[in-house]
Amino acid sequence: MSAGPARDARADGPGASRPGRLGVGVVGAGRVGAVLGSALRSVGHAVVGASGISEASRERIDTLLPGVPVLDVQDVVERAELVLVAVPDDALEGLVAGLAETGRWQPGQIVVHTSGRFGAEVLAPARARGAIPVAIHPAMTFTGTSLDLSRLEGATFAVTAPGPVLPIGQALVVEIGGEPVVVPEADRGLYHAALAHGANHLVVLVAQAAQALQVAGVENPGRALGPLLHAALDGALRAADGVADPVSTLTGPVVRGDVGTVRAHLDVLVDLASHRDAADTPASYRALSRAATARALSAGRLGEAAARDLLDALVEPEVEA
Repeated sequence: MSAGPARDARADGPGASRPGRLGVGVVGAGRVGAVLGSALRSVGHAVVGASGISEASRERIDTLLPGVPVLDVQDVVERAELVLVAVPDDALEGLVAGLAETGRWQPGQIVVHTSGRFGAEVLAPARARGAIPVAIHPAMTFTGTSLDLSRLEGATFAVTAPGPVLPIGQALVVEIGGEPVVVPEADRGLYHAALAHGANHLVVLVAQAAQALQVAGVENPGRALGPLLHAALDGALRAADGVADPVSTLTGPVVRGDVGTVRAHLDVLVDLASHRDAADTPASYRALSRAATARALSAGRLGEAAARDLLDALVEPEVEA
């Protein structure tokens, strides 16, 4: 590893008396980068520099990484033994390649990115310069505040790296309290799509349900939905881990084959969409009800005739030219 400024910078740091402590540089002090940098600092690594362009990023550095100098990206990389790259997915490839072209990556330097979409291959330009490439991705959402630090405990982190250096990524995750799960390079895209589909679309689904309840006169829709959604999510997660049958946790008119109720739901949701800013809700209801129908049919909880009737009721209306 480089014996330059990173080692000098950590000589008086909190991990100076502990073996294996590294000088960490944070490239991109967004919600993820600042929190993970703070987590690594809390276990004895010295954060030797952080880059942040926006005012929000600079505030995060002040709050989560007090005393850490705000530097240009090139200077952060030059100082660090471990570079934590936490930039938007679309910026990652160009940033890594650009730093390689200017000769910034150093032999033996550990380069860790936090993108869910990419594996370690996106770090190939750094690896060609002798750096050690590791991809880790926490399966959680971040607020960019100290609240996230406690949520790292027990959180799943996808780790992707060449076989010989996988233990480095796994050890970093364990150090900050996470649970490492190895995701092969070829499966990284599917892994990320699964998380985005589950988390982001859950937020949209709850927002749609809450809006409909509010229009129906329910003053506190979140409170009304809470017990129902917590129970449904708990059952679904138990099924995901094989503790319960996936379709046995599904309830409601679809699995009962109540076509009339499904049609009635669509009528009121279409009416809602025509009067309120809820044009996306009927389409979501149709799409998810079709998926529920297919899964209930496959599991034997619906007969073919009932499934056909449901799918007929759920056909998207033709749009007039």
